Amino acid sequence: MPIDRCILLLGGSFDPVHVGHVGLARYFCTLLHPDELRLIPAGRPWQKPGLATPSEHRIAMLELAFADWMVPVYMDTQEIERDGPSYAVDTLRIVRSTVGAMTSLIWVIGADQLLNLHTWHQWRDLFSLANLCIASRPGYGLSRDALDNDVASEIVRRQADPGQLRASASGLCFIAPQLALEVSSTALRAALTHGQSQIDPRGMLPRRVLDYIQHYHLYQTD
Repeated sequence: MPIDRCILLLGGSFDPVHVGHVGLARYFCTLLHPDELRLIPAGRPWQKPGLATPSEHRIAMLELAFADWMVPVYMDTQEIERDGPSYAVDTLRIVRSTVGAMTSLIWVIGADQLLNLHTWHQWRDLFSLANLCIASRPGYGLSRDALDNDVASEIVRRQADPGQLRASASGLCFIAPQLALEVSSTALRAALTHGQSQIDPRGMLPRRVLDYIQHYHLYQTD
């Protein structure tokens, strides 16, 4: 049976959502023409420290950043609502159970996540649930020598082009060329808090998001 639709999945802490997140989503939406962009804000990411901002603010910032988007946008809050640590494989299992077997799920991850993929909970099962789109970034080498051997073997044998990913429910990988914009969420939060950064937050945040942060005095400790 043919694939009936394609859903692009973008997860993250989004603390705050910045132009890097928006640019990544725009790039892959333009490349893959999905029927839907599904945003998945993290609840308690098991490999990261506690989040600085309550979930209601992170969701509100996402809604502002992705208003009037090029494809329908769906906010998936399952990780926020889940008790305990959030594992990508559990999230994908739930998504797959709701969309059915004939939907192409395309999970976007960054190069830094790929380098650590072998440490993820039940990482091999990700390929049976979704396709992976990997966004290479400046400073992160994705040569086979840079990756865990088992991960590298899986990526090599599963590589495909964007059209093949759209036509397949799961199991394929695509590595996008380097995306020019590099934004550090840690440095951005420092700039918003005390100006302790070399970056200007006005250039790193969507205008509506910056207005929201200023209105609610987010990331301020004084």
